[in-house]
Amino acid sequence: MSSDIFWRNDAGYEQARRDAVANGRKPDRFPDVIVRARTVDDVISAIRMARARDLKVGIRSGGHSWAASFLRDGGMLLDLSRMSGFSVDVDARTATVQPGVKGGDLNRALLKDRLFFPSGHCKPVSLGGFLLQGGFGWNSRLWGPACCSVIGLDIVTADGELVHASESENADLFWAARGAGPGFFGIVTSFHLRLKPRPQAMMKSDYVYPIEVLDEVLLWIRRKQPVLPLNMEPLVFVRRDMFGHSGPTALVTAPVLADSQEEARAALALLETCPVLDKAVMREVDIVTELDGLLQGAEDLLYPPGAHYAADNMWTNAPADALLPGMRKIAETLPPAPSHMMWMLWGPTPPRPDMSFSMEADLYIALYGISPDEAGAAASQAWVTARMRELEHLAHGIQLADENLGARPFRFLADSNLQRLEAIRSRRDPDGRFHSYMGSAPAKS
Repeated sequence: MSSDIFWRNDAGYEQARRDAVANGRKPDRFPDVIVRARTVDDVISAIRMARARDLKVGIRSGGHSWAASFLRDGGMLLDLSRMSGFSVDVDARTATVQPGVKGGDLNRALLKDRLFFPSGHCKPVSLGGFLLQGGFGWNSRLWGPACCSVIGLDIVTADGELVHASESENADLFWAARGAGPGFFGIVTSFHLRLKPRPQAMMKSDYVYPIEVLDEVLLWIRRKQPVLPLNMEPLVFVRRDMFGHSGPTALVTAPVLADSQEEARAALALLETCPVLDKAVMREVDIVTELDGLLQGAEDLLYPPGAHYAADNMWTNAPADALLPGMRKIAETLPPAPSHMMWMLWGPTPPRPDMSFSMEADLYIALYGISPDEAGAAASQAWVTARMRELEHLAHGIQLADENLGARPFRFLADSNLQRLEAIRSRRDPDGRFHSYMGSAPAKS
């Protein structure tokens, strides 16, 4: 066994526990043992050890769950981050990736062959947890969540057996793995992916508006949504101290991944129709960029490494005017930067493959309470949770990427999909070897 093993009282245990959580806010949850696997055989040995000692298992790929849902009291934490190999079949346009592979690393390797995968929006995010929870990545409005591009998985089951899952083999595991997120009852050691042709042009435009015209901006972009092309990613961020502008402001930005710069410019021209365009305090249009630049920009402005994060979210089909009172309150109560609100205009959504992933709506709203240290973390969590509870009557559900089910349980799968998932769990993991979700999701009333 080539893995590193740290029992609770071992030297190195606490550092391994803290290193497992990318969030600077480290939960007070302590597994009995931490296993850092390097190979598939390590994973099989770890699950056999867990069975022999009757340990429940939590699984970590990149550690970017804000709530660290993989980190539990007691049992085993199985860390897969060192499993970071991948291979590419250029002719077949497929790749096989281990769970610790970072999306940016994969796309840099694909560049020379003009291929692409809709990886996550932040540099350090590994593909394991990203793909299991759905995977909202670059150009996902056009191509669908990244889990739609998963064509097979290699999985170590609760009894320590390595199996392959696809539409034709272990189809129940294949269905469950695409969307179950931290509640999946197996250890994925490889994902088999369908790749996309690389977009030939990446461009964006940025507009910063004073908070006094927030209502007008949100009403306009929500009503404009049906005509915004699917290869555009329309986003609105509200935070303090944006690009040197004091006080809360709203950033409208829209990366476009297109086949040509002409196509991208035509899409971005739609953002020039904002009725309060003359109020913008910053306007930068048709910026030519590339994936690494987009990833770095998101980290610099919104997601500084090492900070203490609290996050929560909602999917909604509500019209903008119904949302405006809640949006105003969010803006009025914003914690210090870089805490922020994000609107992602997602729909309309086409039919999806049959998979456990089943929670989408036209609009995705997320809150991120971000503080430099533990002193501000409790206030950030309170702000995030309170504001989202006030909007629950307008929510269709939440997505598992930014959930905090321990603080605010809410619906993350369609009710029928959750029932089907739990039925598969009872067959595949009858002894409850794998931890399920930290909180329960109430049925929709």
